[in-house]
Amino acid sequence: MAIGLGIVLIVLGLVFALDVINIDTSAVDTGTLGWILLAVGVLAIVISLVVNQQRQRSTVVEERRNNPPTR
Repeated sequence: MAIGLGIVLIVLGLVFALDVINIDTSAVDTGTLGWILLAVGVLAIVISLVVNQQRQRSTVVEERRNNPPTR
């Protein structure tokens, strides 16, 4: 789920950073907002991949008992 969110943030960030859509806002610089969204999207993907990699790692413990033969 976080990978999809990261991709959406990257796309939105590139749209704002490269001025694909002209939105006139005086309160926020859309170029800066775009680069921030792009960085957050990349960070979300990296964190998601790291957490997913840790989740897949597991250890298997096998217990064997060698009982002496009974007479």
